[in-house]
Amino acid sequence: MNEADWKHRPEGGGRFAIRLIGGIARHGGRGIARACLYPITLYFYCVRGAERRASADYLRRLRGRPARALEVARHIHTFAATILDRVFLLAGRTGLFDIRSSGTEPLLQQLDQGRGVLVFGSHLGSFDALRVLARMRPDLKLRVLMDRAHNAAITELLAELDPKLADCIIDAAQEGTAIVLAIQQALEDGAMVALLVDRARPDEPAVAAPLLGSDAAFPAAPWLIANALKAPVVLAFGLYLGGNRYDLRFESFAEVVDIPRRGPAEILSTLIHRYASRLEHHLREAPYNWFNFYDFWHPQDRATPAPVPADRPAGQ
Repeated sequence: MNEADWKHRPEGGGRFAIRLIGGIARHGGRGIARACLYPITLYFYCVRGAERRASADYLRRLRGRPARALEVARHIHTFAATILDRVFLLAGRTGLFDIRSSGTEPLLQQLDQGRGVLVFGSHLGSFDALRVLARMRPDLKLRVLMDRAHNAAITELLAELDPKLADCIIDAAQEGTAIVLAIQQALEDGAMVALLVDRARPDEPAVAAPLLGSDAAFPAAPWLIANALKAPVVLAFGLYLGGNRYDLRFESFAEVVDIPRRGPAEILSTLIHRYASRLEHHLREAPYNWFNFYDFWHPQDRATPAPVPADRPAGQ
């Protein structure tokens, strides 16, 4: 299997292991469940060679030297800790955590005006921390674009913890036009629509931008959707700081994304370069929060970005 193809990486630990740790978390508490993370980390370090190599490569790029075994283990442990915390966050047990937020005022101003907002996140830290904001403000609407079939065991477990989760998901496995229309409808309803925008599938249009000194492929589709729908874009980073601490950061990125028909490639490249720069900034502040455990910098075919739509979707 191509280690650069994240879409087809097997689900870590299997359905039974995920169910087991979920049951321990719910019935034994966070302290007991966190103690189980050490054997889980050892398992992944010893058994999942592709993820171990990807971690070591990332840390080498970050540190400018070969990664030490304990650094790779810490990286894996940090990822496992955030997966565990998703169980408690989605169960509504936010009181277990010290979650601080910054940059929320511009976002809330847009939402209070009834204007939907595109929230662009990444596999840096815990995107589920975003749900804390929605719980603090029950009047806020949140929709999340995600592939239900990818990591199905985790998705099923989290849906059991929060039965309302299914209602807020826009299935990324749909055909492209259906996805855009679903996002459009959510924005018209004044919702936050959250997308992860750092991973490009091998067969989709992508744009190369530098990250940690080398070019990586970033998907073009989220930016083309933002251009088509003319919605404001806010970046979100839910960084895990160890223990029970999270730092939820929002950054206003664009009041509107406008990619003209003339010279669209240059404008799109500029947007993605800006995004990659902000991603690297937060990555360096919380280096063990990088959760792309595959060959992120693999020289995949850099597909030419799809043509920029001349018009907005019907109904706009």
